[in-house]
Amino acid sequence: EVQLVESGGGLVQAGGSLRLSCTTSGITFDAYSIGWFRQAPGKGREGVSCISNHDDTVHYADSVKGRFTISSDSAKNTVNLQINGLRPEDAAIYVCSARRADYGCNFQPSWYDFWGQGTQVTVSS
Repeated sequence: EVQLVESGGGLVQAGGSLRLSCTTSGITFDAYSIGWFRQAPGKGREGVSCISNHDDTVHYADSVKGRFTISSDSAKNTVNLQINGLRPEDAAIYVCSARRADYGCNFQPSWYDFWGQGTQVTVSS
């Protein structure tokens, strides 16, 4: 059974940092691409970052470039998302997703096969 479990969310002041983790099980980790999406109330799902564990492709949404860093820890089957310089507009539920892929990753939710439950990020101004 494939499972994706997010952790690390919380309440942070604007300008602060968080490290989100997506811990996976039931997959061949190095063969999968992992995407991070977020959804704020009243808004659509937005892809923020993704990584291919197969060819090391990394992508960031323009809105997070320079503030978010995605990384993969194959020893722990975990993908981390370091978030610095948090802004009120970053507040959302952050969800990770996975798809077995030979190369690349993208921000199309329909491309991914598996999803976690999400972790809440709240930013106080």
